[in-house]
Amino acid sequence: MENKIREVPAQLASSAYINKENYQTLYKQSIDNPDLFWAEQASQFITWFSPWKTVQSGDFKTLDIRWFIDGKLNASYNCIDRHLKERKDQIAILWQGDNPNESSTLTYQQLYEKVCHFANVLKNLGIKKGDRICIYLPMIPEIAIAMLACTRIGAIHSVVFSAFSPDSLSARILDADCRLLITADEGVRGGKKNPLKSHADKALEKCPNVKHVIVVKRTGTAIPWNQKRDLWYHEELENADAECTPEKMDSDDPLFILYTSGSTGSPKGILHSTGGYLVYAAMTHKFVFNYQPGDIYWCTADIGWITGHSYVIYGPLLNGATTLLFEGVPHYPTFARFWEIVDQYKVNIFYTAPTAIRALHKEGDQWVKKTSRKSLKILGTVGEPINPDAWEWYYRVIGNEHCPIVDTWWQTETGGIMITPFPGATPLKPGSVSWPFFGVLPLVVDEQGNPVEDGKVGKLIIKKPWPGLMKTIYGDQQRFKETYFKEIPGNYLTGDGADRDKEGYFWIVGRNDDVIKVSGHRIGSGELEAVLNSHASVAESAVVGAPDEIKGNIIYAFVTLKSGIQPNDQLKKELIQLIKDEIGPHAIIGTIQWAKDLPKTRSGKIMRRLLRKIACNELTDLGDTSTLADPGVVDDLVGERKK
Repeated sequence: MENKIREVPAQLASSAYINKENYQTLYKQSIDNPDLFWAEQASQFITWFSPWKTVQSGDFKTLDIRWFIDGKLNASYNCIDRHLKERKDQIAILWQGDNPNESSTLTYQQLYEKVCHFANVLKNLGIKKGDRICIYLPMIPEIAIAMLACTRIGAIHSVVFSAFSPDSLSARILDADCRLLITADEGVRGGKKNPLKSHADKALEKCPNVKHVIVVKRTGTAIPWNQKRDLWYHEELENADAECTPEKMDSDDPLFILYTSGSTGSPKGILHSTGGYLVYAAMTHKFVFNYQPGDIYWCTADIGWITGHSYVIYGPLLNGATTLLFEGVPHYPTFARFWEIVDQYKVNIFYTAPTAIRALHKEGDQWVKKTSRKSLKILGTVGEPINPDAWEWYYRVIGNEHCPIVDTWWQTETGGIMITPFPGATPLKPGSVSWPFFGVLPLVVDEQGNPVEDGKVGKLIIKKPWPGLMKTIYGDQQRFKETYFKEIPGNYLTGDGADRDKEGYFWIVGRNDDVIKVSGHRIGSGELEAVLNSHASVAESAVVGAPDEIKGNIIYAFVTLKSGIQPNDQLKKELIQLIKDEIGPHAIIGTIQWAKDLPKTRSGKIMRRLLRKIACNELTDLGDTSTLADPGVVDDLVGERKK
């Protein structure tokens, strides 16, 4: 495939915080003298009630890693209070409802008042520092208010994605031993209602330690009510004081728990501490997106995921930005919805998932061309590798060839962006996540932990701690050690496969589980999918391995075609030949299964675990599918597999 380097527009390069020259200088300092580097960043990005005594201690051998030791601060204060002198009348949160006619705004002053009121509601109910609070809300302003109110009094929030099932909710409440649940009567998404309160009631049948449920009135629909337990959000606010002094938190105190589902086992409660996470979230938001005062910033992620935590709430608000909160989906009421919102609010920075880009690309350019998008300066992607074909469409059609794309790699566990282009500094390679962020020392290694030569696929590890790193898995330090540090001792194992080219650019090829071994050759699923997706007829693909007696594994491809294209044998031959031409004769597709759609979680990630089971013809026990956006997709795929 063509690997054309895209240079950064000169106008942006001149205004960027990071340029080609200072990137190398700053990166070298962050690796060679991390204490000096991170002390400067912590002083610049965060307001401390009292300073730290030591920048960092511990390492990947002891796993007793601490940042900004004995420093005192508060997340809510840093996101709101310190901005009031200069920004009290500036909009902090722009809210756009699922219905295009519904919207609202919160200035920094209004956000301050609502957070203080709700923090006092929590205190009136007996919530104190260290208590865990579960938040099960749709994408409405109250979710930001609830998070910041928790941090104001030192409570630990655990946000659960509002589309999760009652069983998924109860499992997370029980694991964190939450004392209080915050939910809504219903959520609204894509024109459909989600019965949150009913789901919460069912979940709480298994959670006797939850003493109170605070309910936000979103739709006004009649809901079940427990007089002894349930409280209306708006009524409780009326009885709460207007001022709430922020709790002085130690830098190492827990900030939040966020559950991430692995392919096996129970969800892991990723625990992030306060000081290091806030420094890293603020710094990455400013530098990666070249955030300038006055920019309108929009990350489309749901707050139920780490991207929503770091780059909808904490990162933007720490930097005094205006952040856009969107309740809906990219295809409702039409496929132009994203771009209409960009025009409506004059969005400058736009950050979304490759899944969304591919889905919109599938529908053609006509929806995009109904809008101007002239306000856009920077585009970003997150969540999974973006194939070069989708990258090019995003760059050419959405950004009109003047917006650099920051293709970011990071994880729930890392707290913030780890490998990324820098607008103004990095010549862009479509499909590559480019360069490590400051303080991040990545390496691609083999099964024994030895570095592999450039251009070879291996396991991606990180060799040094950074401030955004998770503290532990809540309540399970042993699982923390075994999951991330046992396989290659002294290093953080990301679980992702990658390679690095001869110019130092990193390419993510998917989870290590998604690296397919065919006749001894390691082939990344992401590499295969990028080639398939480059075909003019293909909208999206997902590749997994299926066992084969001779080759060990064969390549099994699920392929979705663009609107109006019908599956046929000639197209199948073209795709098989394309893979051979672009990757090599060792990469022969064993099976192509046409798919109307791919099984995706409600956050847009392809659930490859299910695809592997279907490819391996293990159709009787597919496991939990409650997080799928459309479970019917799996039924269609299973039906095709049985034919």
